[in-house]
Parts: sequence; C-alpha cells; structure tokens
Amino acid sequence: MTDERLPEGYEISTDADRLDRAVIHRYLSEDSYWARGIPQHVMERSLQNSLCFGLYHQGAQVGLARVVTDYATFALLADVFVLPAHRGLGLSKRLVERVTTHPDLQGLRRWLLVTADAHGLYTQYGFEPLAAPARFMEIARPDTYRGG
Repeated sequence: MTDERLPEGYEISTDADRLDRAVIHRYLSEDSYWARGIPQHVMERSLQNSLCFGLYHQGAQVGLARVVTDYATFALLADVFVLPAHRGLGLSKRLVERVTTHPDLQGLRRWLLVTADAHGLYTQYGFEPLAAPARFMEIARPDTYRGG
C-alpha cells in the first residue's frame, strides 16, 4: 500500500507472509531492551498470535509494530522498532499512526503499551500514563529468556 506520507521506497504492510523473521528475531533478541534473548520459537508464536505491521524499504524489512488484541475491546502495542539505519525519517511516527488508525482496531475501549524511552512518540497518538495505576497488576518475569 502506497502512503504519500512515507518517504519514497518505504511501505507498511500487515501481510504476515512478508515478515522477515530473521530480521525481527535478530533485532528483538540482540538489540532490544525488552526481549533480549527471546528464543526463535517464542518470537514465532508471538507473531502468529498478533496483528503485525511490517515496515519495509524497497521490499526489505526495516521495522515492526505488533498488536496483541481481541479486535473488540483491547489492544497491547508491542515490539515497535525501526532499524538504526532507517531512523530519523519519521518512520516510527508513520508506523504508530498506521497501527492506531487501522480499521480493525477502531472502537477499542483500552490500548496499552510499555516503554522505557519513547513516551514522546506515543503521547502524539493519545497514549498517556496510566490513569489508575493501582488497578493494574502484573506478573513480571524479566529473566525468562535468560533461563532465570
């Protein structure tokens, strides 16, 4: 799909068959702070059970955004990245915009995401700190991929 707001040669697609699993796994397991060490089979299962937005430059995958959703009430935005060589072109903005305006994700009651460093990006698209953080609970296992 051509988007005039993307730089020439770039496109975003939700076609799961186009995902370059090697690129995604390399980034998530080696370069991300949130999924470092993720096993290939776990990453594969996460992609299969999510709506994935691949970012491509001249056909090669250079970014990703993954949405875990029931398509009715809830969505969790995860695994958003743009490879370093393609940063600084507004691509993360276009990617998050495409996710939040996707027709299948409209009318949801709640969106969530977890980020350590991209608050400025996400606030542009309506994300805010939790209104009632005391209502949220979690089971956190940060060493899962390291055998801890």
